[in-house]
Amino acid sequence: MPGEYGSRDDGVNKPTCARHRDTVTYVSCQRCGRPTCPRCQRPAAVGVHCVDCARERARTRRTPVTAAGAPLRGGGHPITQALIIACVAMHVASWIIPALRTWFMFVPALGLSEPWRFITNAFLHVGFLHLVMNMLALWMIGQALEPILGRWRYVALYLLSALGGSVALVVLAMNQMDWLTPAVGASGAIFGLFGALFVLGKKAHTDMRSISVLIGLNLIYGFVVPNIAWQAHIGGLIVGAAVMWGLITSAQRRSRIGAGVTIAVVMIVLVAATGAKYATVFG
Repeated sequence: MPGEYGSRDDGVNKPTCARHRDTVTYVSCQRCGRPTCPRCQRPAAVGVHCVDCARERARTRRTPVTAAGAPLRGGGHPITQALIIACVAMHVASWIIPALRTWFMFVPALGLSEPWRFITNAFLHVGFLHLVMNMLALWMIGQALEPILGRWRYVALYLLSALGGSVALVVLAMNQMDWLTPAVGASGAIFGLFGALFVLGKKAHTDMRSISVLIGLNLIYGFVVPNIAWQAHIGGLIVGAAVMWGLITSAQRRSRIGAGVTIAVVMIVLVAATGAKYATVFG
C-alpha cells in the first residue's frame, strides 16, 4: 500500500517529493520532515526547508525595523534631496517672480486668514547664503535621520517642525511688531531635525556633548544676531524632539498605530495652541 502524500514509504517505495510525486529524493525538510526535491528546497540556517515551510516562515517573520519603527531599507536619501530641490526651486522662482515672497512668507497677523503660510515660509529664504547654510544643515542631518525614520515619518517630522516654528511665532508674539514682522526660512524645520537627533542619541545612550553644543550655539546665534526668528528655532526644536520621542516610544512598544497617533497628537496641540492665541488676541 503506498505511503501518505509527501512521506517516506516503508522499504517498498522510495521517498518522493511532497509536491512532485514522480521525483525521488532523500533530502527532508528540517522543519516538517517531509521529503523535498531540489526544485522545492529552500536554503535555511541549518539544512533546507521545503517551499511550503519557507513561505510560512516568511509570512510569520517580523520585518526588521529601525529605532523609530521604520522598515530597514537602502535607497539613499530621496526625501532629503527632494526637500533641498524644492527649497532651491522656490528660491529661484521667488527671484523670477518676487510676488511669491509676499504670498508665501509667514506673517503672524495673516496666519489665521491665510494658513498656508505656516508651511510655505519654510521653503523661502532671504538670500543665497541663508539658503546654502540651511540646505547644508539639512543635507548633513537628513542623511542620518531619513534612514532611521523612513520616508513618511521623516516628511511628517520635517513639516511638523516647520509648522511648530510658525506656531511659536504666533504664540510668542507680544507686540505689534511681532505680529507684523515676516519670517522665512527652513530654520524651524532644521531645528526640528536637531531635536530629533538629540532624542535619538539620548535614547541610544550615546555621547550627547557634540549635538548639545551644536544646538546650544545655534540657539545663542538666534538670540544675539538681529533679524533672526529665534521663536521659530525654539518651536521647531521642541516639536522635532516631541515627535521623535513619540516615534521611538511607539516602536519600543511595537505599536502599529503609535506613529500615527504621535503625529496626530502633535498636530492637534499645535492647532489648539494657535487657535487659543488668535482667539485671545483677535477674538
